[in-house]
Amino acid sequence: MHNLAIALARKGVEVTGSDDEIFDPARSRLAACGLLPDAMGWHPERITAGLDAVVLGMHARADNPELLRARELGLKIYSYPEYLYEQSKDKKRIVVAGSHGKTTTTAMILHVLRCVGIEADYMVGAQLEGFDVMVRLSDTARVMVVEGDEYLTSPLDPRPKMHLYHPHVAIVTGIEWDHVNVFPTFDDYRGQFAKFIDLVEPGGTLIYCDEDAEVRRVVAENRRGDISKLPYRCPDYSVEDGVTVIGGTRLGVFGRHNLLNLTAARLACRTVGVDDRQFDQAIASFRGASKRLELVKQTAGCAVYKDFAHAPSKLRATVAAMREQYPGRRLVACMELHTFSSLTQEFLVQYAHTMDQADVRLVYFSNHALRLKKLPPLDPANVARAFGDGVEVFSDSAALVARVKAERWENTNLLMMSSGNFDGIDFAALADEIL
Repeated sequence: MHNLAIALARKGVEVTGSDDEIFDPARSRLAACGLLPDAMGWHPERITAGLDAVVLGMHARADNPELLRARELGLKIYSYPEYLYEQSKDKKRIVVAGSHGKTTTTAMILHVLRCVGIEADYMVGAQLEGFDVMVRLSDTARVMVVEGDEYLTSPLDPRPKMHLYHPHVAIVTGIEWDHVNVFPTFDDYRGQFAKFIDLVEPGGTLIYCDEDAEVRRVVAENRRGDISKLPYRCPDYSVEDGVTVIGGTRLGVFGRHNLLNLTAARLACRTVGVDDRQFDQAIASFRGASKRLELVKQTAGCAVYKDFAHAPSKLRATVAAMREQYPGRRLVACMELHTFSSLTQEFLVQYAHTMDQADVRLVYFSNHALRLKKLPPLDPANVARAFGDGVEVFSDSAALVARVKAERWENTNLLMMSSGNFDGIDFAALADEIL
């Protein structure tokens, strides 16, 4: 939401906002743009008939006093994705959906378009190198690239966000059950992607991962004849002196999953006039999105990476990428159970053998996070059994750090995977200490 506020202010729109709590980096960035509210909390008197529209954040409740006032005045009210669609109705919309790879694929597309000089508006779920905000809206761009999240639009609107964008070019990177708190069965979850394909604009293009059995199934069941369907698979590649090479192009990212993301991005860029030669030249300088296999620190014989991986397929792909990129080194992999799905006992079986390629496998969960999500306690022994033999489980962050520090850090890499931060672990300080 703070990125949207900054994007609108840069467009010349008068923006005000409210929240009950604002933390950094949002707080500092809003203050720098003159957009930080002068007081926290909800102030219905600020909602007046002179407002053109109100945009709701993800956590706005039905009884929010400002929302109630906006409804009383009959103001136009948008959810976040509704407003993005409103701002892109006259643009060609490229929407990247899937259980994994959304952010990186979106980032790759944006990086290439910028390199070849194609102006684009966008919404992406991570900070990208060369982009100072995560949302851009303009009157001049004819293309908008959107990361299409499958989670719910808001507490007031149970539709997945990706259903509101109506893409001209849709990408589905993969389908693996997630968000069990709102999609209680895998069929419920998979059905959201079938609906997403149904919402592609007539004459549009569907780009989909043909290596994913569930994606293939959803596409095969779709009977639309008015859209083009472009399957993709992992291209041939090699790893030479620690660098991944594809078709003679040396890449700044690695891992088979990233080469799948790259191929989807290539096909999307073709739809806006980027040829393969331009794409290859541009993608060579792409270094990844924030927290996606991001290098924290390295020495001659060790490297520390952090990654956003939290779902089973993401763990499996990220661990495999580290193993392939550094075949001669030991790998210590740490994963935090942080999302609602991952902290649900019944879902844990989905993680079986996802970290088997690591030499040391450490799993962490926070009892505080369980309480915040109103979930029952987890038994560390049950967590270990779910992941498989050899997994060590921790529920104390300091104990996990001590275990990591006790390792022999010679010819060994450390991989820290979480959508959180292991209850405050400073990855940079940890890397400094062990390396």
